[in-house]
Amino acid sequence: MPKELERTEPLLSEIETLRREVTRLKDIEQRCQKADGALKAIKERNRLLGDSTPLGIFTIDAQGVITGINRKMLSMFAWPSSDDPASMNIFDCRPLTASGIVADIQRCIAQNKPVVTERPYISPQGANIHLRCYFSPVPGSDDAVGGVMAIVEDYTDMKRTEEALRESEKRYRQLFQSAPIALIEWDVSHLKAYLEKLRASDVTNFREYLEGHPREVHHCWSLIKTVDYNQAFLKLMGVADSAGPSGDFIPTEAEGFLRMAREIILLAAAGNTAEEREETIVTTTGEPKIVLGKSLVVSGHEDTLERVAIAMVDISQRKKAEAALRESEQRFRDQALRDGLTGLYNQRYLYQSLAVWIDGAKNADTPISVIFMDLDHFKTIVDTHGHLNGSRAIQKVAGTIANCLQEPAFAVAYAGDEFVVVLPGMDQPRALQKASEIRASMKNTVYVLDQGIEVRLRASFGIATFPQHATDLNGLIAAADQALFAIKEAGKDAVGQFQNR
Repeated sequence: MPKELERTEPLLSEIETLRREVTRLKDIEQRCQKADGALKAIKERNRLLGDSTPLGIFTIDAQGVITGINRKMLSMFAWPSSDDPASMNIFDCRPLTASGIVADIQRCIAQNKPVVTERPYISPQGANIHLRCYFSPVPGSDDAVGGVMAIVEDYTDMKRTEEALRESEKRYRQLFQSAPIALIEWDVSHLKAYLEKLRASDVTNFREYLEGHPREVHHCWSLIKTVDYNQAFLKLMGVADSAGPSGDFIPTEAEGFLRMAREIILLAAAGNTAEEREETIVTTTGEPKIVLGKSLVVSGHEDTLERVAIAMVDISQRKKAEAALRESEQRFRDQALRDGLTGLYNQRYLYQSLAVWIDGAKNADTPISVIFMDLDHFKTIVDTHGHLNGSRAIQKVAGTIANCLQEPAFAVAYAGDEFVVVLPGMDQPRALQKASEIRASMKNTVYVLDQGIEVRLRASFGIATFPQHATDLNGLIAAADQALFAIKEAGKDAVGQFQNR
């Protein structure tokens, strides 16, 4: 028995060893199955990713044999008939050779560098398409190229869009340059970024900030870059057609520039670049011009403000014409309210303005005095020296009266040789003083008429005061006229005050 045990023990040990080996191998087999399953899952996921991507993808070895290809790639080219596309050689594909793609792949292999190209191509459906190809060398052994990975993009729509954009840009430039109005294009993106930086540092009121930091106006203006301008702009700025601009278009030290620049910067800070406004600019020759400016962000640059076009129309002549028209209208209005002989106000103005003054005096509780005056013995002047010299005498006396008055007081040529003087804010004693001043000035003046005729003129004065003597327009004038009549009856050449009865 011991001998039999001696013979079986090695066998039992070997069996146990084999049993452990079988267990280990089964474990390895299970792990291999799991790894194989994971690999298949990865391959399937990669296949799904490759087939779902809008890009054509294939890989080849150094001899051109396809080692992988996705569905998009198969649909992009007219491949030779084959049950297994992966068995094809890319170098034998005539459409790829004709398009130049094969040459690009061979260059990638030869140079061992990525190659990016754009190629026109006729699709299997006969459509003209544009391809953008990315070829990357796949490392092999000993630093040699083991193959190439290719990604091919159909960018026909993008190409057409780019061409349309270029054509649109070309038309825009042609219109820009040929436009009859002045156009300049600015890049405001740097200014926008700087203003956003200031805003981030708690600057909220940019107008207040610029007023407190005047140097910032020049700095902000320097951040606006001129991109382009047309001939009409050069003409507006006084730059010769044959000469390009040197330095700034606009003198940057003028107060008008600082005001204009500040407003433009504030518009950029508010994000309002499409405002229409009038500005006064100074040309390179120093000539001020009033322009109507309208800015507009070029489409596609709304967020960055890289391109902002400004159209400017010179309205200087229009403004001069408008000013002349306003002046003419004012002159006609004044003429309608002025006496043609003396230049003093007329009765129409008297009744319009005195009513307003009385309303104001009622509210402010202030007096208004009126002087009614009439030249003494004026008929004798006319009978002796003629009507023309009579008119000249009235003109001379009107000048004397006007020289004695300061606004808001005013004189009115009432009728013939009669005058009315309105004294807002003056009570009766001050009105008496003013009437005496006019009377004394007339008495001390020798009036020279036509042909050197010298005469001395006298007048009678009647004074009435609101609200002491009357509370309305007509009552006040009537009271002054009544005071004048009393002086005329008493002997003339004197100043009388209205007497309440």
